[in-house]
Amino acid sequence: MPTVPQSAPTDAELSALAAHVATDLQQHKLMLVTAESCTGGWIAKTLTDQPGSSAWFDAGVVVYSYEAKEALLGVNPRTLEHTGAVSEETVLEMVSGAMARYGAGVAVAVTGIAGPSGGTSDKPVGTVWIGWKRRGGYAHAQLFHFDGDREAIRRQSVAAALNGVRKALTE
Repeated sequence: MPTVPQSAPTDAELSALAAHVATDLQQHKLMLVTAESCTGGWIAKTLTDQPGSSAWFDAGVVVYSYEAKEALLGVNPRTLEHTGAVSEETVLEMVSGAMARYGAGVAVAVTGIAGPSGGTSDKPVGTVWIGWKRRGGYAHAQLFHFDGDREAIRRQSVAAALNGVRKALTE
C-alpha cells in the first residue's frame, strides 16, 4: 500500500493512489462519499479523474463554513463552538454525517488549516484532521501535521485521506 510521501505528492502520485482506491472499492463493491473542508474538493476531483468512477464514487461535499458543516453534514453547533472546525470531534461528526446523509459504504472527511494564515499556537498551519468510516463500523480520525505551503499541505492531505480509505477497506 502506498504511503504518504514526506514531500507533497505529484499529480501522477495522487492519480496512482486514486487508481488503487478505485480498485479496492470495486473489489469490495462499495461506494465512497467525501466531506471536505481544507482540500476544497481535491479528494473528490482526484477520484473522479479515474475512468468509470461513477461505479464506486457516490458524492462529494465541500463545507468550509460552520453553517455548511451543520446544514450539509449535521455537525452539532456545540461541537463547532467548543472544539472549532479543526478538531477530532468535528471531523468525526463530518464523516458520520456524510455516511448517514449520502448512503455510501465508506466515507472520508477532512478539515484543517492549509494556510498561509489562520493558524494559532494550538493549531498551526498544517494541522489537519482526517476521519474515515465504513458502514457498520465506527468512525475514527487521525491528526496530521503537514509542512509546506498551502498547495503542499493540501496535496499531503489528499494522499493521507486516500491511504486511509485503503486502510479502512482492509480492517
